[in-house]
Amino acid sequence: MTGVGIFATIIIGILAGWIASRTLGRSHGLIINLIVGLIGSWIGAILVTTFNLDPQPGFISSLVVSTVGAIVLLFLLGLFRGR
Repeated sequence: MTGVGIFATIIIGILAGWIASRTLGRSHGLIINLIVGLIGSWIGAILVTTFNLDPQPGFISSLVVSTVGAIVLLFLLGLFRGR
């Protein structure tokens, strides 16, 4: 997450995890949303690098990349858990 501080990173992680859980019809708590969002940011960064995308630094682009990564994470976990 380029261009944001630690506080913004935590907020982005919580929001990305929450958006991803709502998108896939799941219900998680605050800490799980944070963990999903932070892991999702790593997955999103890998996807951005893989597809040679160049998002602008800042809050909104970090939120979008993290949310996409979090959705991918929850989707893959759902495949393994049978949801």
